[in-house]
Amino acid sequence: MASERPPDDELGERDQRALEEALVRLNGHAWGMAFGVLAGVALFLATVVLVLRGGSTVGPHLALLGIYLRGYEVTWTGAVIGLLYGLVLGYLSGWVIGALYNRLVRL
Repeated sequence: MASERPPDDELGERDQRALEEALVRLNGHAWGMAFGVLAGVALFLATVVLVLRGGSTVGPHLALLGIYLRGYEVTWTGAVIGLLYGLVLGYLSGWVIGALYNRLVRL
């Protein structure tokens, strides 16, 4: 008879494995950008809201981030500095999550 070959709608074992690896793999740069934008905008907005509210004591809890983020304060300048820190630290966090996930899935 005719040679046995898989139907057109089925993939070979090698092709199936390649497809699964491509679909399961996370793009570390995309995760980094997503986390970075999210963290940066969140810190920026939190700072801006507190600056706009004003008062005698403006955001004492958020101001504690200045201990870890050099130059950060609850001011307009601090909002921009916080945006930059959020972008960088969020990017690094997202990239690390993507890289760790890809390494664990490979096991």
